[in-house]
Amino acid sequence: MKKFVAPLAPLAPLAILAMALPAATSLAAGGADVRIQLVDARGVPVRDAVVEISPASGPNASFRFPGRAAMAQKDLQFTPGTLVVAKGSAVVFPNLDRVRHSIYSFSRIARFEFDLYGRDQTRSRAFPITGSVALGCKIHDDMRGYIRVVDTPFAGKTDHNGIMTVSGVPGGMAKVTLWHPRLRAPGNETVSTVSVTGNLSRKFTVTLK
Repeated sequence: MKKFVAPLAPLAPLAILAMALPAATSLAAGGADVRIQLVDARGVPVRDAVVEISPASGPNASFRFPGRAAMAQKDLQFTPGTLVVAKGSAVVFPNLDRVRHSIYSFSRIARFEFDLYGRDQTRSRAFPITGSVALGCKIHDDMRGYIRVVDTPFAGKTDHNGIMTVSGVPGGMAKVTLWHPRLRAPGNETVSTVSVTGNLSRKFTVTLK
């Protein structure tokens, strides 16, 4: 089986993050190339939106994105700000700051809290339910992070041009789910249906808060 890793927007130059960032991954050979672009109402590309392509036939095998799923705390920020992981994955939360952090989530699919922990310490948690998880720090109110848990290997984040590309998508009808923390829609997501009859390129215009 052939894997394809879609390019993502450049992020912090940290080795642990370079391995951790998920990318659109293909488990099917000989399928179509699908290119999705998101822009806002002004035509400006929407970066770091999550695109999920779910063929009507469903994925033909269990999957994991390459690398270790990690969301670090660095310079009083979550890095990356949005992380895409496969359903059932465990995410590690290394503290790379000189200060302690206390991470929490009140999201429906994952309610948890990590007590204060310091530099070079790590916590971890599995995410067995699909959906979005909003993260915060009880010590630093401005810190915001998001984890999107998906059940399709044809998923990834848009780059600085608002584009996500993936290969190997099976032909036929497919559901396209778009998610962004500022997307003005129930659950911050929209769902559309497309027909994959060959290589496909689609542009979506979304409204942001």
